[in-house]
Amino acid sequence: MNPRQLLIDSFHAAVAAADPHRVVAQFLPSTPPSPGRTLVVGAGKAAASMARAVELAWPAEAPLEGVVVTRYGHGMPTERIRVIEAGHPVPDTAGEGAAVEILAQVRALTPIDHLIVLVSGGGSSLLSLPVTAVPMADLKTVTKALLHSGAPITEMNVVRKHLSQIQGGRLAAACQAPITALIISDVTGDDPSAIASGPTCADASTYQDALDILSRYAVSAPVSVLAHLQAGVRGTIDETPKPDSVALAQVRNTVIASAHQSLQAAADFFRQHGITPVVLGDTVTGEAAEVAKVYAALVREIRDHQQPFRAPVALISGGECTVTVRAGDEPGRGGRCAEFLLSLTLELGGMPDVYALAADTDGIDGTEDNAGAVLMPDTPARAATLGIKAAAMLGAHDSYSYFSALGDLLVTGPTRTNVNDYRVILIL
Repeated sequence: MNPRQLLIDSFHAAVAAADPHRVVAQFLPSTPPSPGRTLVVGAGKAAASMARAVELAWPAEAPLEGVVVTRYGHGMPTERIRVIEAGHPVPDTAGEGAAVEILAQVRALTPIDHLIVLVSGGGSSLLSLPVTAVPMADLKTVTKALLHSGAPITEMNVVRKHLSQIQGGRLAAACQAPITALIISDVTGDDPSAIASGPTCADASTYQDALDILSRYAVSAPVSVLAHLQAGVRGTIDETPKPDSVALAQVRNTVIASAHQSLQAAADFFRQHGITPVVLGDTVTGEAAEVAKVYAALVREIRDHQQPFRAPVALISGGECTVTVRAGDEPGRGGRCAEFLLSLTLELGGMPDVYALAADTDGIDGTEDNAGAVLMPDTPARAATLGIKAAAMLGAHDSYSYFSALGDLLVTGPTRTNVNDYRVILIL
């Protein structure tokens, strides 16, 4: 198998390990509750696929109903659970409407009913129901500012929890029925309270934490956002439910798929092809371009000194890097995965027998139509022939255009799952 196809097939192996149709059924209640209703709600890039997996596993004679919200283009046909598509990464009115409906249905449940909540990455934006003091336009403004600030997703979600009627455990607190929450993790560390801003999880963060994050990343938030957070610090409005909250005693949160499982699946794939896999971890964070420099140093050590690993070897990692766009700059085209690869291209300079792939497991890197891209040994030479300057394009955060011109984008379409980024460097 040629190296390029080996990399692409390893990505598909990683994604398959997080396919809701493979993992959801085993975590559902063994018997449908009786005599009450079973309501399914959910949010995230995997929401439609998770909903369909529930339908396929649920007894045909047992009542089942519900509604989930997913990103535009990530829906799929369902029979008993309705799918709504909405905006991501910036929330929109479709997501707000879905959140209103979901919260109303959850509040209508009684103690003899049962609630199944399907949670996956992207749910923070998709399940947006701001507090009454914060207009949706202001929530959009602060979300955009956080996205450009370089703040890690876990810290972004601390802010969003404290601006929401539904996140930070508030969905669960509004429910009288027992809750089974099935969660596909897209965050480093797999903390359920950080995934989709934890609608069914206790929240240890505070209003003060949210204000500190806005300050730390120099985010200029609308007046309504600051006023609400400051009121929370003063104690004039309630905090999110905390770990000792009795309102969450009826909840069972289970992470059913994670980046670690997907990286192990990719490792098994390479092992089957006679290549030693080395999993460097599923919690890699930091500026994408800077992380690439560290990885390039490791590649050079392996190539020059056969330390700490001997080729052929596949260096596999996951996590979520960031791309910080400076104030006043026009954001370029490309996400964190392609930016990582473009920086790696510059660092390696066409090193022979070194190939790489970086892609988001949801099939969308940033806001473009690609999952990521592929780096070949001849990538710099082909770019030079076309007159494309990698350094200039990296400075403009325009990694999409660089790899597009070379025909090296990885385009998969929505995978309908999401366990964060997948990176692999293959040294032959």
